[in-house]
Amino acid sequence: MTDKVPNKFHALQLFTDTFSAETVHLTNEQEGIYIRLLCFAWTKNTKPFSNDNAYRICQCINDNCKTNVDKLLKEFFICGKGGNSWTHKRLVEEHKFLTDKYNKQSSAGKLGMKVRYNSVNNKTITPIPIPNPIPNKNIYKTSFEKLWDLLTIKRGAKYKAFKVWQKCNTEMPQLERTAEIYNEQQKGKDASFVPHFSTWLSQKRWETQEQDQKFHVKHEPTIVDKYKSLGYQHRGSEGQYEQFLKGNKKYRLHKFKPDAQLETEP
Repeated sequence: MTDKVPNKFHALQLFTDTFSAETVHLTNEQEGIYIRLLCFAWTKNTKPFSNDNAYRICQCINDNCKTNVDKLLKEFFICGKGGNSWTHKRLVEEHKFLTDKYNKQSSAGKLGMKVRYNSVNNKTITPIPIPNPIPNKNIYKTSFEKLWDLLTIKRGAKYKAFKVWQKCNTEMPQLERTAEIYNEQQKGKDASFVPHFSTWLSQKRWETQEQDQKFHVKHEPTIVDKYKSLGYQHRGSEGQYEQFLKGNKKYRLHKFKPDAQLETEP
């Protein structure tokens, strides 16, 4: 497989001393035409071009311009077979020199990369990622499994609840009592208002009920208790309203109006 040769080299080296010496006899117009022809030949990778191509690149619109182009072609360029094919000897040599230099550098770079890659000390080994452990039922302790089974409503991730339980289980009541408090607090609530068990544990919500019993605190019946006794299911609180459910109908009651009446949710 041959080395890839660049399509063209954008930079054209102009040896000013040689150029000035060779073009001192030219007029300004002829010198400009010559520079255009050099640039055109270089951008075409020094491939041969015809008289018509030369006229076009020099924007010849009259015979005087064409005469100048023909004169410069014969003086500075080499004519190929057929008399209508022109190349520039110095440009061809410069292009070949740069092409060989490019290929040499490219080959050396590929060889160096191959040597580095084959070196054991320099090889980069992609580490195999270690995945996070996936929770499974075997990690749960028997006591937490029993607590989880006693819950009437299981909200939230079991694994997250287990991690919170590990941090606070020494502060909690016995597991049967903990489950009893949680179930009692969620009784009659709409499922969407039931807190995740992990949240309930992290906020130590069992303490409220335990303190009430410790000091024999008795709560006066509330408006929620009143409607519960009438067969309404308490869905929870949202904003200024207590929300209830009876049958398939949803109701709400304003919290802060003493004379508020139960109304159907809009």
